[in-house]
Amino acid sequence: METGNEKMKIKSDYVMREVAGTYVVVPTGKAAIDFSGMISLNGAGAFLWKQLTEDKGEQELLSAMLEEYETDEATARADISEFIKKLKEAEILE
Repeated sequence: METGNEKMKIKSDYVMREVAGTYVVVPTGKAAIDFSGMISLNGAGAFLWKQLTEDKGEQELLSAMLEEYETDEATARADISEFIKKLKEAEILE
C-alpha cells in the first residue's frame, strides 16, 4: 500500500504566529472556544505548518523538507509523520 498521497491541510480556524522568536499556533473563531492548550513549533514545525496551508500529501512534505533542510530522508520522514500525528490528534487538519 502506497502512502503519502492523501492530501491534508490546516483548518482555517488555526493560524501560526511568531511571538518573541517562538512560533505558536493560535485558534480563531469557533476553534478558540473548543481548543484548550497551546502548541508551539520549532523551525521545522513552522516550515511544515506553512506547507500545510495548502493541500499537501506526505510525499510533497518530504520533498519540500529535503529541499529546505540538510537532513536524511529517514529522519525527515519520521519527523513529518510525528508532526502530522500530533496535528491529527489535536484535530487541526482538514
